[in-house]
Amino acid sequence: MNVFQMRDLLKERLRNLDANFKFDREDESLRIERIDNQKGLSVKLAPIIAKYKSNGDKTIDEIVYYVTETINAMQDEATKEIKKIEILPVIRATSFHKETKEGVPFLIDEHTAETNIYYALDLGNTYRLIDESMIEELKLTKEQIKEQALFNIKKKKTTYKTDEVQGNTFYFVNTNDGYDASRILNQAFLKDVYQNIEGEMLIATPHQDVLVICDIKNEIGYDVIAQMTMHFFQNGLVPITSLSFSYEPDKSLEPIFILGKNHSRKRNQEVIERLEKNREIFKNMKSNQKKL
Repeated sequence: MNVFQMRDLLKERLRNLDANFKFDREDESLRIERIDNQKGLSVKLAPIIAKYKSNGDKTIDEIVYYVTETINAMQDEATKEIKKIEILPVIRATSFHKETKEGVPFLIDEHTAETNIYYALDLGNTYRLIDESMIEELKLTKEQIKEQALFNIKKKKTTYKTDEVQGNTFYFVNTNDGYDASRILNQAFLKDVYQNIEGEMLIATPHQDVLVICDIKNEIGYDVIAQMTMHFFQNGLVPITSLSFSYEPDKSLEPIFILGKNHSRKRNQEVIERLEKNREIFKNMKSNQKKL
């Protein structure tokens, strides 16, 4: 076996490492470097060949183990810590910016015609929205990020307070942990609440730090939720939408436009057309990103 064959053999055995390989012909060595921070090591190929002639594949196994352990140990502490950070979903208005200041797209999924789902690394007192440049650093696929986020929001404790206004029951989720609106994605929780609903179940995410669930039993209830969501929307630090959504298990959320004074609620055609236009803009944006 010559140095070129040994080079190719090692590269093949180490193909699962997130590393670059540089062959030095004069020095007859192979440089293996981490992609994220360019830290690495060089191995002399001639001594390996000599040992391979005596011990065969056992020599290759030893080298592969040594290189793998060394490269993994060279991971930056900041990157090691990022793996310990919990990933959670964040609800935002469709008008919320779609990329970082540097122009890197955020990881986004469509939720309703009024809202989108972003994904974030929870940092304790704050969080960082995940953009496409971070996906490789996290060593997760987009689908894995989404799965982890939905799993983690289900694990979060969801407590609520109730209030009754003229026969209508209102549930308020307001823990102020930054993910109250995100609990709209916890289908198990919504289905549990639905079991106690006697009228029509409406859900609202007027801003980041509140989720409102309503059991609407009479016409006055529609007027109350309209005024309530508008008040929360106007006063929240991170407003999302003043619209409410009609909920039924295993069905898409349907936006409801409520005319306040006459206590009527309608699937207003003009509003629906605007919402559908938002949906089309989002779909076209995703289509263009795929083409790029």
